[in-house]
Amino acid sequence: MTDTPPALQARRLSAAYHQHPVLEDITLALPQGQWTAIVGPNGAGKSSLLNLIIGTLPPLRGELRILGESPAVQRRVGNIAYMAQQENMEWDFPISVRETVLTGRYGLIRQDPLWQRLLPRHWANPVHQQAVDDALEAVDMADHASRPIGELSGGQKKRVLLARALAQQAKILLLDEPLAGVDPPSEKLILATLERERAAGRTIIMVTHDLPGARHHADNVLLINRTLIGMGSPDEMLNDAMLARLAVGAPASGHGGVRVAA
Repeated sequence: MTDTPPALQARRLSAAYHQHPVLEDITLALPQGQWTAIVGPNGAGKSSLLNLIIGTLPPLRGELRILGESPAVQRRVGNIAYMAQQENMEWDFPISVRETVLTGRYGLIRQDPLWQRLLPRHWANPVHQQAVDDALEAVDMADHASRPIGELSGGQKKRVLLARALAQQAKILLLDEPLAGVDPPSEKLILATLERERAAGRTIIMVTHDLPGARHHADNVLLINRTLIGMGSPDEMLNDAMLARLAVGAPASGHGGVRVAA
């Protein structure tokens, strides 16, 4: 037995967009320090679950806890970092790679004393610059720190977005299709980076369509098709029988799937 709360705990959680249900009656618990891959067809509610966590989608019913607290509390203290599938940013805007990654620290910078926030950047709290340096190094973009983001390839842009999430030094990393549209070298680097983050004790929750990658890297696989189809090890979830259930949206057994990880 342990007193450590789950990274994410949902009880009978439902959500809707404009009265259209996108998630229904989700009950689960995801452990801290593990890599969970969320798998499901397009429109199954996978990204909606992440939006519930980051607060852009309010729950319709049910309860959601992050590290034993409300998501708002954990967002406020910086324990949740999010990498969107499609980032709404102007890639032609004249901003460098380093400046882009530094935006991941803004929430933490606002917690500095006012006098420190008013200092020129080179005199400001060095913790933030070190976090940016470490994040750029982690995704092999340190040599590109001064480049405008508009000059980057698709794979490099994904690395920068991941670096921005890493710079937050959050306990939980939420990733929505981080491998979509990247070249093989960037895919390999991103997966290796996430392996290191998990080894460092961070919780990774990743939406993905990459089943071979989920089999090889994830500790847990969460199958969602508007409701919870099942949760378990990659071997338990990514077999023909469970994937067939996923396609039709039929939970394997009982109420809410195969089992709930604790």
